[in-house]
Amino acid sequence: MSNRANFASPEPHQSSDYVQPNVGGLVSKVSLYARQKMLAALMAVAQPSEATTVLDVGVTCDQREDSNFFEKLYPHRHRVTALGLEDASFLERQYPGVTFVQGDGLRLPFADNSFDLVVSFAVVEHVGDRQRQQAFIQELCRVGRTCYVTTPNRWYPVEFHTILPLLHWLPPSTFRRVLRWLGKDFWAEEDNLNLLSRDELQLMFPPEMTLTYRPFRLLGPVSNLAFYGVRQ
Repeated sequence: MSNRANFASPEPHQSSDYVQPNVGGLVSKVSLYARQKMLAALMAVAQPSEATTVLDVGVTCDQREDSNFFEKLYPHRHRVTALGLEDASFLERQYPGVTFVQGDGLRLPFADNSFDLVVSFAVVEHVGDRQRQQAFIQELCRVGRTCYVTTPNRWYPVEFHTILPLLHWLPPSTFRRVLRWLGKDFWAEEDNLNLLSRDELQLMFPPEMTLTYRPFRLLGPVSNLAFYGVRQ
């Protein structure tokens, strides 16, 4: 599930534009549950220690229950740099030890291999067309020796941003046209929502990365995709 900030637009939207319907807080609760599972999987596969330097790309100024969950739950905050397009400097006060950097995920202000681990939770579906998505993934892998990326699965029966069933299985151009008919113009823009399948996400990683795939299920089908890459 996703409500992360967009990294494609030179004039970013407000984070509230990216937040899906949340009747009774149910979506936030389900999203937080899914993200806790993703963090547990990351801890198991990457086994970060207190010495592991981490970059989290895609923090937001939104303060819902499931927002910026990595900074909230990760046990070694003093090693975390949190980067977002919006001003989320409050994270340094809310989670002492975290360092916030405002920047563009497509042009990270760090040298190659600056971090032991780069993580990005449910951001890549918001950066634009396939070319920009691949550039985003490659940039994450450039600055990290290892990389962990998650995104909602296009083939899950419910689309998490609009909470609409099955329509996102239509060809993308048709899906966007239907969204406009339904008055969901924001999500109809490719820059704001461009869903990925497992194969599409996997092919965006550099060939020198050894990948481990981890699917996450919600009520049976795979709801979220995750890849952990290690530079050979």
